[in-house]
Amino acid sequence: MDSVVIAGYARSPFHLANKGALKGVRPDDLTAQVVRGLIQKTGVEPADIEDIIVGCAFPEGEQGLNVARLIGLLADLPLSVGGMTVNRFCGSSMSAIHIAMGQIAVGAGEAFICAGIESMSRVPMMGFNPMPNRALAAKSAAYMGMGETAENVATKYQISRAEQEALAVESQKRASAAREAGKFADEIVPIETKGGIVDQDGTIRGGTTAEDLAGLKPAFDAQGSVTAGTSSPLTDGASAVLVTSEAYAKAHGLPILARIKSVAISGCAPETMGLGPILSSQKAMERAGISASDLDVVELNEAFASQALACIKDLGLDTAKTNIDGGAIAIGHPLGATGARIVGKAASLLKREGGKYALASQCIGGGQGIATILEAVE
Repeated sequence: MDSVVIAGYARSPFHLANKGALKGVRPDDLTAQVVRGLIQKTGVEPADIEDIIVGCAFPEGEQGLNVARLIGLLADLPLSVGGMTVNRFCGSSMSAIHIAMGQIAVGAGEAFICAGIESMSRVPMMGFNPMPNRALAAKSAAYMGMGETAENVATKYQISRAEQEALAVESQKRASAAREAGKFADEIVPIETKGGIVDQDGTIRGGTTAEDLAGLKPAFDAQGSVTAGTSSPLTDGASAVLVTSEAYAKAHGLPILARIKSVAISGCAPETMGLGPILSSQKAMERAGISASDLDVVELNEAFASQALACIKDLGLDTAKTNIDGGAIAIGHPLGATGARIVGKAASLLKREGGKYALASQCIGGGQGIATILEAVE
């Protein structure tokens, strides 16, 4: 079986939902601009693309129907390119990458665009017309609010508010330093909006201090420890990666970032959904034949500081190698777009930092985890 590689990564700037610079941009238009940028950046031949697979957590309204096909048309991809929309909540666009890997493995194509989108300004959390199953709600925490699950994790692992705030401050510090050093410039596709070109993230708060966060009120439980400052913000954004066979990438001179070594999915209790990365990462590392000590780069989605800290503890991750350029608390978490962002970012960092193995992992609402192990290509 031919190896599968990440041969390109791009994203839009990420901005705060409802008040940021992308609130007026349709999500399908936003993603189409990112896809065009990825194609231009990599030089891949559009006619060679088998499918565009797009992850979206709430595929309704302007990001509804089969938005992947619509994005392909908006991006002027050849009519021969298919389109499929995937929903695994926060893990949607990482699942898109896993699907492409499987398609390549069985000989059903050599080049795929795997993208993710979420406009949390234009499509609300839970969608426009949520209709929970009453019988399931009566016996399960499947519909529990994400903030409540973060409080549950903090209690279960006895993670203090101060520890959560320290992680949040570090995330903001790293992201701000990376932005100032121009380390996001290569991954960001400038986005055309009615207000002009947007080419910088609008979520990062570089001057954040522990004192600032200590003054915030708990966001989900008046007696709790989780605040807006230790949670990822509602975010608008899109991301995309180019996934190809290694043979195709080498034959066409594509900029190979990393090889996909292994992948995994897992389930966990919905009321502590933030622990999802633990089992999925363990499974992925076992399948790759490595341990946490072998990892040179880790992209662990910071849905909340409490769950990130719990996962770091149980997985034995090195915090110096985890979210090197900051995590979602600073950069943002546009639900459907995050999976492709952290896989693309992990691959880029592996190349930039000269490491051998990288892990990208995230928790998923409803109680799941997803993970990808990447390996450097010599």
